[in-house]
Order: sequence, then C-alpha cells, then structure tokens
Amino acid sequence: MAQKATKTLAASNTARLNQTLYLTLFIHGIFWLVRGLLFRSTFTRRSLLLYLVLSSPQLLIQFLFERQSRPKLNDAGAIQRAGEDLEAKGLTEYMWDVVYWTYGVIFFAAVAGDWSWWLWTVVPMYSAYAAWTTYTGMTGGYTDAAGVPQPEAATSKRQVKMEKRGGQKVSYR
Repeated sequence: MAQKATKTLAASNTARLNQTLYLTLFIHGIFWLVRGLLFRSTFTRRSLLLYLVLSSPQLLIQFLFERQSRPKLNDAGAIQRAGEDLEAKGLTEYMWDVVYWTYGVIFFAAVAGDWSWWLWTVVPMYSAYAAWTTYTGMTGGYTDAAGVPQPEAATSKRQVKMEKRGGQKVSYR
C-alpha cells in the first residue's frame, strides 16, 4: 500500500475535476440553448459580451484547477504527481465559491435575462466583507469606551483547568 495518500488525493481530484467539467458543460449548454433558441430575440451583442466577461472568471479558475490539480501519470500508468488538494482551505475554497456562484448566475441569466448578471456583484461584496473581518480579527476587534482597540487577554488551557478546580492553591510547608 505504498503512497496511499497520493493515490487517494489523485482519485478524489480526478473525480471532483470530472464532476466540475460535466457541470460546467451542462450549465453553459443550458445558457446557449435557452438564450439561443427560446429567447433568440433578446440575445443581443450586449448579452453575449456580458456572458463572455462575467463567465470568464469561472472558466479561468477551472482551467487553473485542471492545470494544478489533475493527476499526472507516467508511461507505466503510475501516479507521478497527485496534484494540489482541491479541498484546501483559504484561496482554493474561495475559488470554489466563485465557480459555484457563477453557475447560479449563468443559469438565472439564461432563464430570467440580462438583469441577472447583477447577481455577480455579490462576489466583490463578499470579498470586501471577508477582508474586513480578517482585518478586524487581526487587530483584536475589541474597543474600549474611547474607541481604542484592545487586545484580547489570552488564557491557556492550563489556566482554564485551574479555574475550573477552584483557582490556584498555594500550599505552605
């Protein structure tokens, strides 16, 4: 069972990337079918430009995921590189949010029309909110009556246990 973690990561990356590829083809296909066939009269150059500009971040992120996370195999069929973890926290998690939000916006734009592209403004607002909460979390987030930020007093696990037992007891010999 050599390299079990590598094999597991490669299998999960392959499954997730394949699922994402099929979902992307399905969502973009629905957009083109609905807007191209059913609402042909409202599908203008402006609609096409909005689609190209606002769906490009999702397509670029998916291309990035394919390049970095698709497992590489050698000539013998063994895993040469498993790729980056698609379940990683932080930026990868945020990029998945952008991908899934774009799917929803494209679907609503196909069904409801061009006004649905305004739903894309949620992404920059969320980014600003996340940056602000990260910034205030780093500064402590606590202010006194004068509005001056105060750092949080950290208590260790040992201190918490001692307080549960009734505080620190001094023994005299």
